[in-house]
Amino acid sequence: MIFDATQAKRRQGPRGKFDMPLLVALVGLASLGLVMVTSSSIAVAAANSNLGEFYFLKKHLLFLGLGAVVAGVAMRTELKFLEKNAFLLMLLAFILLLAVFLPFLGMKLNGAHRWLNLVVTSFQPVEAVKLILVIYISSYLVRHRESVETRFMGLFKPLLVAGLFVLLLLAQPDFGSATLMIGVAIAMVWLGGARPIFLFGMGLPLMPLLAIAATSEAYRIKRLTSFMDPWKDPFNDGFQLTQSLMAIGRGEWTGVGLGQSVLKLSYLPEAHTDFIFAVISEELGLAGILCVMGLFALVVWRGLSMGIKGVDLGQRFAGYVAFGISLMIGLQTMVSIGVNLGALPTKGLTLPLISYGGSSIVLTCAMAGVLLRATYEINRALDARQMATRMPASAVPDAKAATAGAAVAAPVREAVGA
Repeated sequence: MIFDATQAKRRQGPRGKFDMPLLVALVGLASLGLVMVTSSSIAVAAANSNLGEFYFLKKHLLFLGLGAVVAGVAMRTELKFLEKNAFLLMLLAFILLLAVFLPFLGMKLNGAHRWLNLVVTSFQPVEAVKLILVIYISSYLVRHRESVETRFMGLFKPLLVAGLFVLLLLAQPDFGSATLMIGVAIAMVWLGGARPIFLFGMGLPLMPLLAIAATSEAYRIKRLTSFMDPWKDPFNDGFQLTQSLMAIGRGEWTGVGLGQSVLKLSYLPEAHTDFIFAVISEELGLAGILCVMGLFALVVWRGLSMGIKGVDLGQRFAGYVAFGISLMIGLQTMVSIGVNLGALPTKGLTLPLISYGGSSIVLTCAMAGVLLRATYEINRALDARQMATRMPASAVPDAKAATAGAAVAAPVREAVGA
């Protein structure tokens, strides 16, 4: 049998490819974040005589470079390695969350134990725990698919792990990340086939606990009440939100121009981190807002659609990972934008890939790399299925050709999971 050049290439087996719309959207968000961190941080750095005006830009570039390296490694790592070591990663997550309370290793800033002192820099473990939680739950859903779909207790273990993470986060305290992670965990097990009635039955007893956690501290109560009417106390509890709303209002349709924000000049707190969306709104206007939201929507849409495709192809771990990371990025984006718009109480969550922050940038890049790897393996499985359907039985008439056909079929069966 004579093979042409294309057929000769196909003898090597199915080929994967990264989802290009997803990759373009992620790179677009990181590029926009670089521009906006530069614009919003110059005034913050200039206010400190010990820092150069491009201090935060240089550090942000360093974090982006490190994040790109981490993302590159993640994109070349087979997901079966993460699936195999999901339990060990879960144990590592608990160690990291407990380490913030250790003397000399943990750092207490603004009354919260959220950082580890790594001498040369600080590290916020919760950013790594977000990814680990997605990997662990994805692994569990693959291993216990029938139990999750048919039994109430099938949901207990993954949600118990998520609940223990939440308790440790509340002890730091980090109510925003705790709420985000429990929301993603519930959404993942639902997408994994859990019955809504089981989720409702398990979640109902937790609602009073969350209410108690939300109102157990005076500062949390102030956050819950001040965002409803920030103008009642615009120079105290409502200061952050009123400044954010004024910045957004000044932007109007096309913005005041890149670099021309007034509210970032020591008026808007955390202008280059938690409230960078307000600076984007002021400088780029509604056009900039729609651009940012459109890029995030594209990331979430491509991630969820590839997750559905992965589950349909039998690549369940890759599919669930795509679900979880897309939900993590999407929900954190919704919370961050909602805080800036005054639709939600202040939570202290960054805008993924855009806000300044070492741990956030590097670990979000890691999540992006794992998500892209999931799309690669899903597309590889899709290519394997297409190869199998195009290969007629009569295409192998003699022993020599049969050997060649077997060389093609073996990687096809492996990629499909047969």
